[in-house]
Amino acid sequence: MSKTTHFGFQTVAEEEKAKKVAGVFTNVASKYDVMNDLMSAGLHRLWKRFAVSVSSVRAGDRVLDVAGGSADLSRLFLKAVGSGGQVVLTDINNAMLRVGRDRLLDEGIVTPTAQCDAEHLPFPDNYFDCVNISFGLRNVTHKDAALREMRRVLKPGGRVLVLEFSKVAKPLEKAYDLYSFKLLPFMGKLVADDPDSYRYLAESIRMHPGQEELKQMMVDAGLSRVEYFNLTGGVVAVHRGYKL
Repeated sequence: MSKTTHFGFQTVAEEEKAKKVAGVFTNVASKYDVMNDLMSAGLHRLWKRFAVSVSSVRAGDRVLDVAGGSADLSRLFLKAVGSGGQVVLTDINNAMLRVGRDRLLDEGIVTPTAQCDAEHLPFPDNYFDCVNISFGLRNVTHKDAALREMRRVLKPGGRVLVLEFSKVAKPLEKAYDLYSFKLLPFMGKLVADDPDSYRYLAESIRMHPGQEELKQMMVDAGLSRVEYFNLTGGVVAVHRGYKL
């Protein structure tokens, strides 16, 4: 009997989730950045800068950007590591990866890119100083496996960063639900002609582990000194853990 998992609020066979997620991001790839700005009123840029600021990445470091999509984080990390460092941009979705790669090339930036699954990273043990996944972990079927893989490719002393939507503060819940389930699909229809994909995104946020649960998952994956930073009333959180 097939194991099941969540695709938004739906229960689906595990082997089906990756295909369904791929369909969502193939559909939204061309409008992804525009919708990010609209959905967050531009706040996603501040959240991403904060994540890089707490990464402790320095000149010369190696960084892996997992599920890096349109390369927002890769661009920021490239500035931090300088010409002597390296940032590898990855995504499981080819359409999203092309958007990110082409954006970088249009800016004259050449950096390694790889289409790969977060649960099976094609990199050696103990290689990167920092591994980042931003707004991607909730779409992974086996989050525990992905976190173990991210730890595996880290050097001792390296950091895993997870920037993700999280559990919003209680006073904001009603307004946030109204925004997520009414306004978000409406914007998806208006801008991307795809309300269903944005309805899935809203549902996937609700099914993602909250702050404390994700912290424990990172500990269970072998990371140490795990802590998190709530941003915008818990709408998003940055989790950081170390490989000792």
